[in-house]
Amino acid sequence: MNGDFPPVAKNEVTQALEVIPFEEQSNDHKKKLAKNNEAKMVLYNVLHKKEYERIFMCKTAKDIWQSFGFARFNTTITSLKALDEGFSSKNYVRKFLRALHPKWRAKVTAIKESKDLSSLALDELIGNLKVHEVVMEKDSEIYKGKKERVKSITLKAKK
Repeated sequence: MNGDFPPVAKNEVTQALEVIPFEEQSNDHKKKLAKNNEAKMVLYNVLHKKEYERIFMCKTAKDIWQSFGFARFNTTITSLKALDEGFSSKNYVRKFLRALHPKWRAKVTAIKESKDLSSLALDELIGNLKVHEVVMEKDSEIYKGKKERVKSITLKAKK
């Protein structure tokens, strides 16, 4: 009922994070859970068993699509290697970095400056990018929380 990522709130007495019961969740959150579950079910139903086994641990439809993107990139690289196109690790790591969305530009620059791209494995790069994404999501949540607190303080001050 709560989906893969249930909402949590801080208990005012114990100050511990607790899962909000389904009955008390907002309609907006319930709709998001339903849409995510519907998207996952559609994807699960159209996949072959081999593909399903690769993505069944993904919690959101977005995670599934990202997994497919990486798998497609890997398939292309493997095919190029089979054709003996001479792609080195350095070349496909550079191509992967170049293909990232512009919001990743700062991280791409940091990776290029701090790592030896000729010896950087694609799996290591992907792991590095995933860690960065998690950090950015947490920072975004913290920023949103502070922004909401400032609004509530402002409203209280005007009373």
